[in-house]
Amino acid sequence: MNRSSHLTDLEEQYGAHNYHPLPVVIAAGEGAWVTDTEGNRYLDWLAAYSAVNFGHRHPRLTAAAHAQLDRITLASRAFRTDALGPLLSGLAALTGKDAVLPMNTGAEAVETAIKAARKWGYERKGIAAGRARIAVFDGNFHGRTTTIVGFSSDPGSREGFGPFDGGFDSVPYGDIDALAAVVGPDTAAVLLEPVQGEAGVIVPPAGWLAEVRRLCDERNVLMIADEIQSGLGRTGHTFACDRENVTPDVYLLGKALGGGIVPLSAVACDREVMDVFTPGTHGSTFGGNPLAAAVGTEVVAMLATGEWQQRARDLGKHLEGALAGLDRSKVDAIRVCGLWAGVDLAPTAPSAREVCERMLRLGVLAKETHQRTVRIAPPLVIEPEEIDRGVAALAEAIG
Repeated sequence: MNRSSHLTDLEEQYGAHNYHPLPVVIAAGEGAWVTDTEGNRYLDWLAAYSAVNFGHRHPRLTAAAHAQLDRITLASRAFRTDALGPLLSGLAALTGKDAVLPMNTGAEAVETAIKAARKWGYERKGIAAGRARIAVFDGNFHGRTTTIVGFSSDPGSREGFGPFDGGFDSVPYGDIDALAAVVGPDTAAVLLEPVQGEAGVIVPPAGWLAEVRRLCDERNVLMIADEIQSGLGRTGHTFACDRENVTPDVYLLGKALGGGIVPLSAVACDREVMDVFTPGTHGSTFGGNPLAAAVGTEVVAMLATGEWQQRARDLGKHLEGALAGLDRSKVDAIRVCGLWAGVDLAPTAPSAREVCERMLRLGVLAKETHQRTVRIAPPLVIEPEEIDRGVAALAEAIG
């Protein structure tokens, strides 16, 4: 038995079966490439769902982590640390918001925003106690907690996990009229993904984000943008909302914020919203820990120059051009937004899972979603010729 088989057996025997990974055991990574336990190299076309935007083991980020490891990694928020302030101020500047609340995972950031929106609705908007509602969208993916899956439209995420928390109204993504119909006096917030990632890189109609912004302003409702996957350079902008020059009331950040090294998420908003939290009303033992703060501060510094956003725009155009050459008899749709794409396979093509398994054998790692869509989200350090290599593997796998 080789080492990969042994390690796979250990996972299957002792791990929860809540994932269906491709048959590869990764042991090392650098830049846009990973290496398995047998020494085979693969081009990473997933980047840990955008958590590895800056590539595996980016030297600036690993240096920041190593330096902090030699000092202190955790003190809890019961005390102040010298690493937290720079992260908070850097994120406030990056988002243009007054205040930042750091957490660990994306789902925690979403849960934090839900709590903030409800409390804001009661204390600032004057919604009657227990009546606050939040508008959400079909096809959303905001995490796996019971609150969040309660308003998911994916049966696999919901079934068997009720009873669910109430207070959510779901409408079709991109439909401003449907949204306007549910936003009423008891609505505290609209929670949206500027681009729906898990749904297959679904880009809303042009102008829709701006229409949501106007509606929220007109009806005194918070606009909450879940930029956990779409933010921090992926779409060719710092935030996907920047594509339409829209500024939400609340930004939710995660994934790439931890540099692919540590879990780190954050909620950024102005004081009118953030100050509904007072001592004891919210917290996290590891939220804003020094190790994550040090890495996150370096991520913010890297994004401040704009070079990563420009790189994603340029490489995204290259990716779009390369994907245009796919056999359209096997492809129903191609959506590209920065260095991020969803390829919907036609009924004449294999399933997305089979396509990804074939790509694996060709040395490229991608992941399916919703049976018929292949997602593409390589690290922003990828080179044009590596994009071409990945597209060639996709074309061969489809054919």
